[in-house]
Formats: sequence, C-alpha cells, structure tokens
Amino acid sequence: MKFNYQARTKQGRVQSGIIESSSREAALMLLQKYGLYVTFLEEAEAKPFFAKEIVIFRRVSNKEKVLFTRQLSILLKTGTSPVEALKALAKQTNNSHFKEKILEISSEIEGGSTLSQSFSRFPELFSPFYINMLKSGEISGNLSESLIYLANHLEREYNLTGKIKGAMIYPILVLTVVLFVVIAMMIFVVPQLSKVLKEAGAELPPLTKVVIAFSDFFVKWWVILILVFFGLLIFIFRYLKTKRGKRFFDEILLKIPLIGPLSKKIYLSRFAENLSTLISGGLPIAQALEVTGNVVGNTVYKEIIFEVRDKVKKGNPISSVLKKYPKIISPLFVQMTVVGEKSGQLDKTLTNIVNFYQSEVDRTIDNAVSLLEPILIIILGVVVAILVGAVLMPIYQIGMVM
Repeated sequence: MKFNYQARTKQGRVQSGIIESSSREAALMLLQKYGLYVTFLEEAEAKPFFAKEIVIFRRVSNKEKVLFTRQLSILLKTGTSPVEALKALAKQTNNSHFKEKILEISSEIEGGSTLSQSFSRFPELFSPFYINMLKSGEISGNLSESLIYLANHLEREYNLTGKIKGAMIYPILVLTVVLFVVIAMMIFVVPQLSKVLKEAGAELPPLTKVVIAFSDFFVKWWVILILVFFGLLIFIFRYLKTKRGKRFFDEILLKIPLIGPLSKKIYLSRFAENLSTLISGGLPIAQALEVTGNVVGNTVYKEIIFEVRDKVKKGNPISSVLKKYPKIISPLFVQMTVVGEKSGQLDKTLTNIVNFYQSEVDRTIDNAVSLLEPILIIILGVVVAILVGAVLMPIYQIGMVM
C-alpha cells in the first residue's frame, strides 16, 4: 500500500512524497531509517476490505528469491552499486512484502552495513548458506561471482523441488479421489443397501457383512473419527517440530523402500553442491561444512557433516569420517571425495558428484512416476472390486433365490 508523508530532514528542511510499504508501521520505520523525522503519514488510497492484503499469507517464494539473486548478480557485475541495484530491483518487484525487505536492506547498506550484515537481518528469507556466500564474496572481492554461484545453486534447488512436487501431484490426486469415493459409498450407498438386504432377509456374504459393519461404524462415529484424525495430524506436526521428532522422522525416511534410496541421493547431491559452492566461493572447509550441515535438511546427515567438521578442524581428511557410514554415504561418494582431497580439487570433484547424483535423482523420479501409475490403477481396481463385489454379490443371491 502507498502512504503520503511529510517529514523534516536533519537539517530542518521539509520533505514530502509517497512511500510504498506493507503497513503504516513499516512505512514509518523505513522513513526513520532514511534519517527523516515524520510529521504526517496517511494512506494514499483506501482499499476495500476484500482487496486488502492478508498478513498471514505474505511470503516470498523460492522463485522470487532465485530471480532476485540472479538479477542482483548481473547488476553488480555491470558495476552498479549495491544500493542502486537493490532500489532498482525493489521497483520491479510485485511482492510488496519482498519490496519492503529489499528497501530496508538498501537502507541498511546506505547506513554503512555490509551486504551480508544487511541480508542477515532477515533469516526467514535468506538462509545461513545465502549469507555465508555473500560474506565470502565480500572477503574475496568477487561479490558478483559469488552471487552467480548462489543463483545457480538456488535455481538447481528450485528445479529439483519443483520436479519432486510435480511427481507427487498425480498420486495424491488419485488417492484423494479414491478416499472421497469410499467415504461417499460408506455414507450414502451402503446404508441404503443394508436396509434393502435386511428387508429381504437373505444370508449375506462375508465381504458384504464387513463392508456394512464398517459403514455402520463410520456413520455412527464419524465425528469422533474426524476429531481423532485431525488430533493425530496436530500431534504428528508438533512432534516433528521437536528435535527428537525431527531426528526420528529423518531416520525413518531413509529406510522406507523406494523413498529411502531417492532421499539419500537428494541429500548427497545437496551435501556435495552446498559444500562445492561454498568452497568455490572461498570459504574455509570447516566453515563450509558448518553451513552445509545447517542447510542440508536431514538430521542424520547434519550429524555426520558436523562430525566431519570437527575432524577436519583436527587435521583429518573428510573421507576418514564418511567411510564410517556406508549405509548413509555411498562408496562412490567417499571415493570421489578421496580423489578430490588427494588432487587438491575438492570443489571440482564435488561438482562432478552433484552432476552424477542429479542425473540419478531425475532418472529415479521418472522411474517412480512410471511405476506409480500401474500401482495406483491396481489399488483403484482393488477398491472398486471390493465395493462392487460387496454390493452385487448379495443382490445376485437374492435374484437367484427369487
């Protein structure tokens, strides 16, 4: 939203204009950061209730962060100052929440803060990996190159996440439809069938008895079942937010058939890519391992990476720790790491590992999707066969008797 303001500078000069921000408080803070003493501030144009932005839905998507990082790297490479680059990007950003943050970062830099210090004020938007890449670029004097590495990394992560989500849409949609069909049958169809069969007084097949019993139980206790279902969901989500719950889930995830091997490839690829990008950006290996452990996304791998970090600080090679976990870290990964350490080109070797595992992940996802279709068709066929059998068998028997 836009606000009309009037303010005085430190020299006492009156200044007025329009500022765009997500709220009145944010606009006030932004003007104060520019060294202005606000004397008047009001919303420029009142919006109807239905057009106002809902605060809880304000977020910055991964795609927006990828585009922002890519564009920032290009602007800095052409010689544009960070402040001018950020202001230019803020003008073309449609997300008012993100625009506000970019302008605040720009204001911080104008006040004397470094780029990494300014970005670190928003940990909900920029990860430790992102901040450390900026620090590396500032220390080495190659900020634009570090941002290019960072943009490439974020783009690969975004594409991988998009591919996994895309692969999950079809099975989730099919299973949801099956669930709703079964519920509809239990509530509307089976109870009516039960009345007809009871009136006929025929002996029911075991399958029909089971379906009717399940339907009666569902109709009678559906409120409690729904409460239990949502209560269980809330418990699971809260448990997963605890350290113990996260550790339990991450460990189980790696042991699930089909999903486990795919997850290992994804985490190994992420481990290699994060570490490679940070080392290429100029970070010391111990610090790069610290950051990688925090952003790898799995507690089991995080613990291993932190163990590697501690051993590296004592002068031990990375591979000496990785080879202790053959079920978690593949022998190929360990061997490639050994080669990289011996040749002194660990970052390039890790890049080769990333390329290999990304190809493996793509191939595994494609194979899983092709396998899921017949599996889902079989599941759907079994469900339909059970329901149809439970309905038609007693009707057929009644017809035979008559």
